Amino acid sequence: MSNPPSGESLPANTSAPARRGIVRAASIISIGNVSSRLLGLVRETVIAHLFGATGLVSAFRVAAIVPTMVFDMLIGGMLSSALVPVFSEYSTKEDRTELWRLVSAMLSLATIALGAFLLLITIFAPQVAWLLGGGFDPGLLAITARMIRILAPSIVFFGCSGVITGLLYTLHRFRYPAFGAAVYNLGIILAAIVFHDKFGIESLAFGILIGSFLQLLILLPDLRDVPLYLNLALAHPGLRRILRLYVPIAFGLIVSEIGVIIDRNLASHTGPQSIAWMQYATTLVHFPLGLVSAAISLAVLPSLSQLAAANNLAGFKSTLATGLRFVIVLIIPATVGLFVLAHVVVGLIFQHGDFGALDTIQTARALRVYLLGLTFAAVDQPLIFAFYARQDTWTPAIVGVISVLTYLGIAIGLVGRWGMMALVFANSIQLTTHALIMLALLRRHVGRLEGHGLTKLLFQTVFASAVMGGAIWAVSHGNYALGNMPAGRLMVVALPGLVGFAIYGALLAIMRVNEVHAGWRWARQWAASNAPWLRP
Repeated sequence: MSNPPSGESLPANTSAPARRGIVRAASIISIGNVSSRLLGLVRETVIAHLFGATGLVSAFRVAAIVPTMVFDMLIGGMLSSALVPVFSEYSTKEDRTELWRLVSAMLSLATIALGAFLLLITIFAPQVAWLLGGGFDPGLLAITARMIRILAPSIVFFGCSGVITGLLYTLHRFRYPAFGAAVYNLGIILAAIVFHDKFGIESLAFGILIGSFLQLLILLPDLRDVPLYLNLALAHPGLRRILRLYVPIAFGLIVSEIGVIIDRNLASHTGPQSIAWMQYATTLVHFPLGLVSAAISLAVLPSLSQLAAANNLAGFKSTLATGLRFVIVLIIPATVGLFVLAHVVVGLIFQHGDFGALDTIQTARALRVYLLGLTFAAVDQPLIFAFYARQDTWTPAIVGVISVLTYLGIAIGLVGRWGMMALVFANSIQLTTHALIMLALLRRHVGRLEGHGLTKLLFQTVFASAVMGGAIWAVSHGNYALGNMPAGRLMVVALPGLVGFAIYGALLAIMRVNEVHAGWRWARQWAASNAPWLRP
């Protein structure tokens, strides 16, 4: 790799191989995320076409939260906060026998715990449905309970996938985990298309069950050289450390899940369609968030964990700064572009079949307010992972509790006047609060990230994004009439997007932002290795 151009370079402490490793890992995860996010949009498009934004869709959204909540509480929060950091220490040893023993114990314990939750949720499905959707009428509550029972076994599949994913990330095997969400979405899409005539909205619950099984299945080829077995060695020191690290995360997640329960319950009282509108908007917000921030954060986590274990503070700060720079360069223009094109993007993706013009208006309103917190949420993920890499799980947990309390105070105070939009606004404030507190605490714990050009990059990115946003607005309004023509909605989104992307990239190149050049070099290297017909 050639030296970066003068003016704006990556930190000198970050070696070229390290940068290439982060870019390569993030690229693999991003490719998987592109597939999963695109299939996620297809999934939401299919749901919107077949079922619209009705109370039945809201009932499905409530039911679908249940396995997600259980997974997040028992495995999801543990993945980045404890599994990867602890697994990473064992993976550096020449003899990996203890790593296999630890993973087997963790997988066995997770299966037993998740199986117990599966049984409880199946028995108490009506009570869980009422807790999350108390504003629904009795008919919708009954349908919600049936769907909860149908998809309950997915809890075990999600949990096993999470533990195995933690191991594969530790081993720097990103390929199959990157595509797990893609096959999950594919399962829901196929079930909806094939079974909707017979099972109606419940076909989506069957889809979650099928998709979660496929998500586990796709990971198995990467375990061909990993000797996993039933192991109930609960006294393993690594397992005890994982559980000790997870205690504060569990505390924070319990508070967070209580917030989710209250949020869903409040939303169910603002109208039967509110949850459906909010979820469609959330899907669009999660697209750039998963594509950019999640990919980069997961790519740097193993390296951050190893640098923290070696007490290499300079390398730790340099690696974190590299991840943050890529997040800033990519997420700010995505936020601006999506904000300007919110209405036409929603119309393009969702407005057909049973999804009408009113649904587009309401979803776009929610989307724009959600976007106020997107940049903060994107920057927040690497900051959280930085604390996890240092095996500090209490700090993110306490900040999480503070942000949830902030959300509840705003949501409960405004929901009576603003309805659904109060919940959306409160969510953006929650994300913003969390990110700002985490940034302040990071500076206190590891020091300022000086010498890495983050402040300068932020101003450059905001300026370029503002110019880009103006160009997108002008082009989209100049071609608004195309929206009434066949395939016109696609042109109203694609043409301004391409113009904006070109302007943004050109401005960053003129300002000599190194990430543009680094991305271009990686693309050329990838083309030379994998697509020789694209060589110049």
